[in-house]
Amino acid sequence: MPIRIPDALPAAAQLESENIFVMTEYRALHQDIRPLRVLILNLMPTKIATETQIMRKLSNTPLQVEVDLLRTKTHEATHVSAGHLETFYRTFDDIRDIHYDGLIITGAPVEQMPFEEVDYWPELCQIMDWSTTHVHSTLHICWGAQAGLYHHYGIQKYDLPAKASGVFEHYLVKPQSPLVRGFDDRFYAVHSRNTDVRREDVEAEPQLEVVAVSDEVGLYIVKSTDSRRFFVFGHPEYDTDTLRLEYERDVKRGLNPQVPAHYFPGDDPTAEPRNVWRSQAQLFYTNWLNYYVYQTTPYDLARAGEEH
Repeated sequence: MPIRIPDALPAAAQLESENIFVMTEYRALHQDIRPLRVLILNLMPTKIATETQIMRKLSNTPLQVEVDLLRTKTHEATHVSAGHLETFYRTFDDIRDIHYDGLIITGAPVEQMPFEEVDYWPELCQIMDWSTTHVHSTLHICWGAQAGLYHHYGIQKYDLPAKASGVFEHYLVKPQSPLVRGFDDRFYAVHSRNTDVRREDVEAEPQLEVVAVSDEVGLYIVKSTDSRRFFVFGHPEYDTDTLRLEYERDVKRGLNPQVPAHYFPGDDPTAEPRNVWRSQAQLFYTNWLNYYVYQTTPYDLARAGEEH
């Protein structure tokens, strides 16, 4: 099924070149079905790349998915043109009275800062509070997952002794969850983070449940028991070369980074990495949209955010 995005968004050409069904706004207006409305709060500095990665995963859905892009007003992005932000992004003031079927909050390169020292933290808290009454289902990614757990449940993050970067094997703690329906018993996922949330802290919170973990890097998927909030601590949306680009960036900065684990064949950074996480990543997004957005969201979107 198609994903509906603005006609001129740079991601459109890339997605169409991959034979992903992208529907123009003009064509979508001539269909009578109600699209799912999904808001992406993009906190990543590489905004265009992140837009494309997430929209690629949203493409395999039961209905049209109408995407709005949201940025924080209290932080000035420096890795994307002002024109791109002005053309394609909204601020919270623009959408505060709108209801959405789904919200995705991305990661951000601010993990090692205390939450309260992040310049847009008050605005992010306002958006997360707003989501409880205006969004049916919210998906938090990486630092966004840590931020969501801290804000909603008071769960702390902790610095890791070394960055968790690479492709790691995982297993299911709750295989009966529709969120992981179709997953292999053992599957691979990408992590790229400097901080961690402890499994025992999550399991001590009765409103949360652990769905998938890794022996090497801990938590991967956590959800609320009411199936309104989802937290993924990796980056299922990452492209094949994203970890390599991050590694090469850190090498150029003189940070002496470790080679991402289990990513390059033979741990040789000159070798071409293989993508072994693409299928589970697509399945994760598809399951979230199908079971926790499409099948449960109210048809009257003004009721999104109500308890069901």
